[in-house]
Amino acid sequence: MRQRVPARWLNRTVVGIGLASLFSDWSHEIATVAMPAFLATMGVAAAWLGLIEGVSDGLSSFAKMASGYYTDRFRRRKPIAVAGYVVTALGTAAFGLASAAWHVLLARSVAWLGRGVRTPVRKALLAAAVTPDTYGRAFGFERMMDTLGAILGPASAMFLLAAFDHHYPTLFAWTLVPGLLAAALIALAVVEKERRPVEHISFGDSLRALPPPFRKFLLAVGLFGAGDFSHTLLILLAAQRLAPALGAAGAASMAAALYLLHNALYSAFAFVAGWLADRFDKRRLLAGGYALAAVMALAIIALPPGAWALVVVFALGGIYVAIEETLEDSLCAELVDEAHHGMAFGALATVNGAGDFLSSAVVGLLWTVSGTTAAFGYSAILFVAGAYLVLLTKPRSVLQVPADLT
Repeated sequence: MRQRVPARWLNRTVVGIGLASLFSDWSHEIATVAMPAFLATMGVAAAWLGLIEGVSDGLSSFAKMASGYYTDRFRRRKPIAVAGYVVTALGTAAFGLASAAWHVLLARSVAWLGRGVRTPVRKALLAAAVTPDTYGRAFGFERMMDTLGAILGPASAMFLLAAFDHHYPTLFAWTLVPGLLAAALIALAVVEKERRPVEHISFGDSLRALPPPFRKFLLAVGLFGAGDFSHTLLILLAAQRLAPALGAAGAASMAAALYLLHNALYSAFAFVAGWLADRFDKRRLLAGGYALAAVMALAIIALPPGAWALVVVFALGGIYVAIEETLEDSLCAELVDEAHHGMAFGALATVNGAGDFLSSAVVGLLWTVSGTTAAFGYSAILFVAGAYLVLLTKPRSVLQVPADLT
């Protein structure tokens, strides 16, 4: 009798999706870094940047929910992902055609619509390529590769700006190279296995069909997300606290270096978190990540202002985000059966998107009105509440299957 060879979790689909995440993030991070200075050349106010980001993120969240709902009803998911990557690449490169701020708003909105469409589809394809006992490593690998792109993007932007003497249309045109490579990797490297589409039911019925443990998990994610502010606020914190000692220019440079440390630790710990997720209780690990976020928020309040205290804050920030994003994805995949993964990942992404918008606005307002103690104390309370609720989420016993991947 022929012995069955165990399949590897690091297969061509996982590698293809990981590389696509790296190249796509590389592409749009170049544009994101250059966008504020590009808008400044048009003489527009800072409010335009906020409007562009807010509208784009809102459209992206809507697209994630809609894409998650519809992708479960198609026999093949991969063409939707390829289309999403192509639209993101073309929308990002279209920045170079802009001559007014509203042109940038339109291009960014198109790019983020594509990004929203592809996100739940990519995650569903990734989950389908491995078995439940290796979800952690697969999602950890994808998060690691995505963050490497976030490191390469700003570095490439600085190089391209210098090489082309701040000629922005040329810089934005170059984003097509990694952006279209990402689409090609999804098209050529990802192997989509045969699946039976779910029956067509209404959007509301689809939401209600998701299992109760998953809905409790979403509530925990939402509670945590309501306090999980954008880490660009950490850059502002560093710039303000270091300015008296280093001056404005020196503080800005040090803040950028601290953010690079943040992203490097995020990339390094994403796979570590995934490896641990395949060996220990995902709920406890995710709760630990949420608790680590609370420690970071309390460190901002309690530690004396200074460079070493900020190193601790940025390091904790990078590590907890790695745990949070990797474990949320892998726990989502575990709590919902594979046929409904699109809807589940769409719902998760939408809750996270709403939390990102709410938390940054509230924390920024509290910081302005009442100071850092109120702002980050608010975050710490919600981080702890999210951690507690995650621990109350019961795993699906149906997925406690023997491992068949190595």
